[in-house]
Amino acid sequence: MLWRKAWVETRWRALIGLGILLCAAGAMVLVYPQVMRLVPSVPPDDGSTITRQIREAAALMRDYRGYVFAQWFRQSLPQLWTIMAALLGSGGLLTQGTALFTLSLPVSREQLSRVRAIVGLGELLALAIVPTLLVPLLSPAVGESYPLGDALLHALCVFVAGTVFFSVAFLLSTAFADVWRPLLLTLAVAVALVSVEQLLRTRAVHGIFGVMSGDSYFRTGRLPWLGLSASALVSLVLLWIGTVSIARRDF
Repeated sequence: MLWRKAWVETRWRALIGLGILLCAAGAMVLVYPQVMRLVPSVPPDDGSTITRQIREAAALMRDYRGYVFAQWFRQSLPQLWTIMAALLGSGGLLTQGTALFTLSLPVSREQLSRVRAIVGLGELLALAIVPTLLVPLLSPAVGESYPLGDALLHALCVFVAGTVFFSVAFLLSTAFADVWRPLLLTLAVAVALVSVEQLLRTRAVHGIFGVMSGDSYFRTGRLPWLGLSASALVSLVLLWIGTVSIARRDF
């Protein structure tokens, strides 16, 4: 019953997110020929940040593998998936209209929190893998191919590193009795991290979004084990704090 309840409460968020990500993945693959025709028109380097970013992206897109990495694994998937992680992590036992019924069930608060966390993480795993599988499946439609193994490894990087945002929203939901404040605060954290990484020019190497994109795997063939391990540890700690917090809360 607990598993079904957790799924029912979040299913529309997950299904709508899945639909958006599938559309984004399909569009990214199908517009590849048109994008390739625009690459030769990249402006010369004038020293501006925008021009530098455009030229960097164009350099990555010299082949199909680089195009998929630049457009999907470094941009669209982490951005959209982070929004969904924040949304699925927000709202919990304190959400108005469900708290009294949920707390009346003959199970501990720790069990309720664990079930909610596991269901949310399962949904996010599907949101990382299923749309990404569309990339190798659709690639022959534009005369290209993409390795299935590479696609799955990049998707797992997005999931493992990105669970930090789900965990932040999960923890904030133990303090706020609505969905929107945990959601907005988590997205604010994500924006702050992106801004810091861009200022330090380490987004593709050391920052959490660089780990999510699997930048080191794309460039060297080595997974970012340190970043993935650190992200997983932070996520577990935040989830544990959130579970303890809700268990000790006086309703």
